[in-house]
Amino acid sequence: MIDPATLPAEPGCYLFSDEGGNVIYVGKARNLRKRVSSYFSRHDLDPKTARLVDAIAGIDFIVTDTEVEAFILENTLIKKHQPKYNIDLKDSKTYAYIHITDEPFPRIHVARGPDENGRYYGPFVSARERDDLLRLLKSLFGLRSCRRLPRRACLRAHIGSCSAPCIGRIGEEEYGERVRRAEAVLKGDIGGLIRTLRDEMAAHAERLDYERAMDLRDQITALERLRERQHVDRQKTYNEDIINYIRSDGTVYLMLFNVDRGTLAGKHQYTFDETEGFLEEFLARYYADHEPPEEVILPEPVDDAVAIYLSHLRGGKVRLVVPQRGEKKNLLDLVGKNVEITFFGDRIKLEELRRRLHLPSLPVAIECFDISHLSGTAMVGSMVRFYCGKPDRRNYRRFRIRSVEGIDDFAAIAEVVRRRYTRLKKEDGEFPDLILIDGGKGQLTAATAVLRELGVSIPIAAIAKREEEVFIPGFSHPLPLDRHEKASLFIQEIRDEAHRFAITYHRNLRRKTVAP
Repeated sequence: MIDPATLPAEPGCYLFSDEGGNVIYVGKARNLRKRVSSYFSRHDLDPKTARLVDAIAGIDFIVTDTEVEAFILENTLIKKHQPKYNIDLKDSKTYAYIHITDEPFPRIHVARGPDENGRYYGPFVSARERDDLLRLLKSLFGLRSCRRLPRRACLRAHIGSCSAPCIGRIGEEEYGERVRRAEAVLKGDIGGLIRTLRDEMAAHAERLDYERAMDLRDQITALERLRERQHVDRQKTYNEDIINYIRSDGTVYLMLFNVDRGTLAGKHQYTFDETEGFLEEFLARYYADHEPPEEVILPEPVDDAVAIYLSHLRGGKVRLVVPQRGEKKNLLDLVGKNVEITFFGDRIKLEELRRRLHLPSLPVAIECFDISHLSGTAMVGSMVRFYCGKPDRRNYRRFRIRSVEGIDDFAAIAEVVRRRYTRLKKEDGEFPDLILIDGGKGQLTAATAVLRELGVSIPIAAIAKREEEVFIPGFSHPLPLDRHEKASLFIQEIRDEAHRFAITYHRNLRRKTVAP
């Protein structure tokens, strides 16, 4: 089973499976590592969640770019796997769509899923945004929403928000043009529609038809406002697969995402030896056992014969696309991001840390120190060790501060650093490649003095909590690290673990002190 602490601190979905490999729970998270770790660190779980945790034998995850994407993906994965421990919502199984019916005078309304004739647009994560858009389209283009055409004008016709095909106020051809314009908005082509309306407005103004020109002006204004705030996950009418990979040391690390009509539905990952033409061979072998979709997005071109072969397998045309920009390129990059995190996440963090701290070698072993106390009482120290980017919990250490009276974090840091590396020298133990100190320049100076006193030469840095500033010896100012870049986030992760370990030890000591 994957160690939750090794999961990425990214938004996405996590899947718990049982010993038989069956998915028993699907969840979403803003931060995958924190959310999944919480299942195994809490002791106040409700009975159902406790049973879930006992049944977990495997963990998988899919990283998304945003939390909203995670919401949509979670919904799709739950419908696909029907997990035992997810809530069964009988009346609300999917996000809603905007549906335009297939009739002489099409109706526009909200629908739960594409199970009738017509065109569907969505799904919409935000019900408020969906309803606002529906209201705008109905009033802007005068589209009907009634289930059946009435025999007399309704209230919407009287107030001018419906074109009233029911009483013959508009013909089928003109109404159809309004429907096409509404669909242009739903497809995202607002810019093209605005240009068309501007041309029409100018033509009506030239003919002195100012009333119609003003109507078009109002439509253009409404569409421009909509373009500024519209964020809809648009529905596609076809399926596609997205494939991306990374080559490293003669090995190919490849991931394939299945996209079901615009919504991410699942992933597959493969590792194999790099050979000439490996991508074409993979496509031939994979799709021999899986029906090809209408479109396959790839990071590089392949031989035209591959498209012909896949089209033969599918019994219809298969497009092989190598995008350079736009939505499809973003999807390709998302798959590449998942490959990076799944196969190389820890290596990338270490490389970035080595580069940004100007270290002489990769910091494979990192030790971080923190001090915890309550107004100077029960002062304790902690040391956590990370190895190859992951917590090495067997080598965590706790310290009761012996030589410090009152509040003196500098002296406390000096004591724990001295005790740790005096012992390693005595036992001829393995020294770390990097030492991190939770604190600012004062704590760093105290720890550096101890290392100099012991004759130990190890790169050292300190991180100050308030602004997440990183200091190294010899510099009065912090390093120019952005708190959101990979190296800084990794340092914060290690520091937070040291702080958590120190706080836990401190609380345990206080409980023993107050126990009867």
